[in-house]
Amino acid sequence: MAESTHSSSSNTPPPPPSATAPQTTRRWWRWPLFLSAIFTVLLSLLLVQLDTFDAARYPSDELAKKPVFVAPRTNPRVLHGSEKIGEGRLLGPEDIVFDPELGVVYTSCEDGWIKRVGVNGSGVVEDWVNTGGRPLGLALGYSGEVYVADAFKGILKITKNGEIEALTDEAEGVKFGTTDAVTVAKNGILYFTDACWKYDLHDFMLAILEGRPYGRFMSYDPSTKETKVIARDLYFANGVEMSPDQDFVIFCETMMLRCKRYYIQGEKTGSIDVFVDRLPGMPDNIRYDGEGHYWIGIPTELTFEWGLARKYPYIRKFIAFWDKYFQRPLMERNAGAVAVDLDGKLIGRYYDTGLKFVTTGIKIGEHLYLGNLLESFIIRLNLTQYPATAPSSTK
Repeated sequence: MAESTHSSSSNTPPPPPSATAPQTTRRWWRWPLFLSAIFTVLLSLLLVQLDTFDAARYPSDELAKKPVFVAPRTNPRVLHGSEKIGEGRLLGPEDIVFDPELGVVYTSCEDGWIKRVGVNGSGVVEDWVNTGGRPLGLALGYSGEVYVADAFKGILKITKNGEIEALTDEAEGVKFGTTDAVTVAKNGILYFTDACWKYDLHDFMLAILEGRPYGRFMSYDPSTKETKVIARDLYFANGVEMSPDQDFVIFCETMMLRCKRYYIQGEKTGSIDVFVDRLPGMPDNIRYDGEGHYWIGIPTELTFEWGLARKYPYIRKFIAFWDKYFQRPLMERNAGAVAVDLDGKLIGRYYDTGLKFVTTGIKIGEHLYLGNLLESFIIRLNLTQYPATAPSSTK
């Protein structure tokens, strides 16, 4: 029996080493990676907590309002069929204003240039005037002059001959932080916004992430050279536009997803109310097309990420930390423009998943022109060939 047992044991092959050793090895090298990841997360949370940046809560009643994403007519594929105007020669064309007399648009670029671009099909780009700063909002005066909201230099006037005159750069003893947009009434009074008096354009994202109302809406009277604050405590004051009847001025409040209006004539003179609310994204510049519609640039839809950031200050603090020391996550999508009627009713939306930071939408003839902070061209879309359609028929 003993001999039989020995024989049976000797015939049993030993287990292969590969059946146990690699599993142990695989489990072993996972631990350093796991501990390293935990350490990195904990260190990041500690550094964020120690950072002095203080994010505030947005008003709860505003957060409770749900944006309207679906317009009666929509084109969700703006890049399909669109053209790139001035590609490579227009660095961050933030705003666009049309001069029908010359048949050109003026656009404000990141390198300080205000450029003129032909809209008659040629697309010829001309370097017109360099402000030496960062021009943002533009307005065409009634004598052919151009008014500029320069982020660093305040409100400027440029004559037809290209001569620059600085008009104003402070109000109530407070310098403008980010002069953003401007429009002009027929009586010569300028209306404009300072997006945030605390931060300049280099740190505009911190102004948004902090969540405090540092924006102002103001006027400048060239006859008296007086700068007046009309509305303060705005959550990133942005685009401005005159009404066609010159009875009110519209100004946009980016982080509240709305535009307000300030009455300058009639029974409501001096009062402010909401013109359009619950926009699908964050409004930037606003333009009237002369055909009963305002066009509002939307740099981003209110994405899931931005929805969380607006709701929770700590998330904004974390994003601000990464924005200051590394690179913040990109949360912008579905940029484009919306069209609203004279009563502020949303009637059309034009956007694309591939678009981010669209700042301006302006309709000229049958084309929609889109300005952008990031691209080196203006987008032009033929609205006759590529119209917005009812959602049920959108492909």
